[in-house]
Amino acid sequence: MYELRAVDKHFPGVHALQAVDLEVRRGEIVGLVGENGAGKSTLMKVIYGAYQPDGGEIAIDGKTVRFQNPRQAMHHGIGMVFQEQSLIPNLTVMENIYLGFEDRFVQFGVISWRSMAAAAREQLAKVKLDIDPAAITSDLSFAQRQLVELAKVLTLEERIDGDLVILLDEPTSVLAEDEVKLLFRIVRDLTKRASFIFVSHRIDEVLDLSDRIYVMKDGRIVDVVQRDDAEVSVIQRKMVGREIDKEYYREQKQKPYNPAHVLVSFDDVSLPGAYHHISFDLHAGEVLCLVGTEGSGREAILRTVYGLDSCSSGIVTVKGERITRFSAMAGVRRGIGHVPRERKVEGIVNGMNVYENMTLAQLRRFARLGVMNVPEEKRLATRWTERLGIKTPSITKDCGGLSGGNQQKVVLAKWRSGGSDVLLLDHPTRGLDIGAKEDVYEMIREMSADGVGILLVADTLEEAIGLSHTILVLKDGEIQKRFDGTPGSKPSLYDLVHHMI
Repeated sequence: MYELRAVDKHFPGVHALQAVDLEVRRGEIVGLVGENGAGKSTLMKVIYGAYQPDGGEIAIDGKTVRFQNPRQAMHHGIGMVFQEQSLIPNLTVMENIYLGFEDRFVQFGVISWRSMAAAAREQLAKVKLDIDPAAITSDLSFAQRQLVELAKVLTLEERIDGDLVILLDEPTSVLAEDEVKLLFRIVRDLTKRASFIFVSHRIDEVLDLSDRIYVMKDGRIVDVVQRDDAEVSVIQRKMVGREIDKEYYREQKQKPYNPAHVLVSFDDVSLPGAYHHISFDLHAGEVLCLVGTEGSGREAILRTVYGLDSCSSGIVTVKGERITRFSAMAGVRRGIGHVPRERKVEGIVNGMNVYENMTLAQLRRFARLGVMNVPEEKRLATRWTERLGIKTPSITKDCGGLSGGNQQKVVLAKWRSGGSDVLLLDHPTRGLDIGAKEDVYEMIREMSADGVGILLVADTLEEAIGLSHTILVLKDGEIQKRFDGTPGSKPSLYDLVHHMI
């Protein structure tokens, strides 16, 4: 029903898509996997109409089509559920669902909110979401917003005569396991109405949900795999073009930290509603991981160290100095860097280029009498781009246009180039492919060896175990257990889960 034939796409200095062939059949779920920078995002934008191909053609039911914009694609039944979500948080659920298509509810120049709410309930029922259509979108959980996104796309059924193709861009990246299962169950039910293209870095999920899997590398489709014939290790090898290092978390490079050099200390620190009576020391060269479920207090502890939250009691010390006034600016001046979970929202500044993002936390260093020394900024950015292997056609490219893995490297370079010796990593590998994860793990080992103290909230328990010198397990805002992470004596998954729940 939908087909790409030898599609090409160029950007300055980059051949992003090279003769890509892809087909989607009715009622089918097609998986799409590849490293960051492999071309997945570009391919999705071509399908969705945000980019126009430079060569090749697109066909729906055998007829060639060409979209000038996403609205034209929507009129042909192409919808997209975005990883970062496209909903406007201060609007109601029903306003988001029918945003741009309110005409059907207008009578004598006035919107009938009752009619819109009734129509929205029908759409929400398709995704089995029982919420008030008049609820403010920002009050919903991430999983609920994800289903509202899907309900919004399904309104295309009412506006077109043909079949739907729905693009799912990393829809599970911040969902809990039970939420993922619910989403997958809903998507499978919806194959009676639509076909899906599912993009994810979690290959096990792609194998679970998809009928066929397309593997991309360097802008090309390198293989098409049937689900029954697919193996995770084989797909990973095709994605990165090599065997995955058995030393995935670089445990052999884990060096002892310096127990005599304390960088950050918490002494009986509490923040009402977040955590209580927390005590720990972070040493130079130590990777200390905070493990727990959502709401256990781990993220709030990171925010306190950085200066975004102020504790109500206890003593926080950074490099021997007791902290009495908390602010992120002061945290940066103390040499604390923060790599946030939402890198596109909090980590980088869209619209600013690579070198501007990289030097953002150290502008005083490059300012002379109120004028920026741009050549010096560029020299620093060039050195770190080469050192970290950041894939970009130029350091003047908009950072928002880079792949997720390369954006994360820019964020890490921002702090490392500024000399930060305390680094707070909040899910640093979330949304990254296996190759980009390996790069981040390598950087963590290098920073640890250089004496940087790292406070980590990992994306998985395996990651926490593999990377850490020390693990603190939190539950309901309190430390339940401390584990030593020396290679050869690391805790098991069961050890952690036993104290988490």
